[in-house]
Amino acid sequence: MARDIGLLEFEILATLLAQPQDAYGVTIRDRIEERAGRKVSIGAIYTVLERLERKGFVSSWWGEPTEERGGRRKRLYKIEAAGELAGGRFEARLPRFAAPAPAWS
Repeated sequence: MARDIGLLEFEILATLLAQPQDAYGVTIRDRIEERAGRKVSIGAIYTVLERLERKGFVSSWWGEPTEERGGRRKRLYKIEAAGELAGGRFEARLPRFAAPAPAWS
């Protein structure tokens, strides 16, 4: 099973690491939009969270029902040690991609 991650997976892992409190789909999306300055659909967030959970990079559990959510519960997420390692490996590759493109002539 491939253990590599993509950019959105990295952004979610980095968000969970930086701001672990009250991390559920909407707050994760809002934090990514704030940090990265780009819009992400909530559907994409949940799709990636499911994939990260299957890989063992995050875990989730149901929170308590709240009145402000009409008695519904939130699915909360946290990064696992394997997710921290995967995020670190991805981040280590970033400078290579951020370097100026070579002049191919």
